[in-house]
Amino acid sequence: VQLQASGGGLVQAGGSLRLSCAASGRAFSMYLMGWFRQAPGKEREFVAAISGSGGNTGYSGSAKGRFTASRDNAKNSVYLQMNSLKPEDTAVYYCAAATSSREAILVVTSNYDYWGQGTEVTVSS
Repeated sequence: VQLQASGGGLVQAGGSLRLSCAASGRAFSMYLMGWFRQAPGKEREFVAAISGSGGNTGYSGSAKGRFTASRDNAKNSVYLQMNSLKPEDTAVYYCAAATSSREAILVVTSNYDYWGQGTEVTVSS
């Protein structure tokens, strides 16, 4: 599985961005897809995840109510809509695939087998 994240950029606080992640492979709908982020000097942290069917989602406390994960299995793509962005959301955002789970939401980085290259999000105050 190869993952390609895109959509990052510079945005003012309160603004919005939509991240995309395109995946290769024919079993995309069988994978849980997650979004993680890593700020400078910090560990990579869970942001959101969406099940293979798209019916289950999970969010970190900081993302809940502001971010929305979605997917289009016909396009082998997953998205992260980020609204009301804050300077503390500044980080490199990664998409990841967990082949061991289809519907259960996983939040630990070690549960994910494949990672995209990351896309940088900078939120200015």
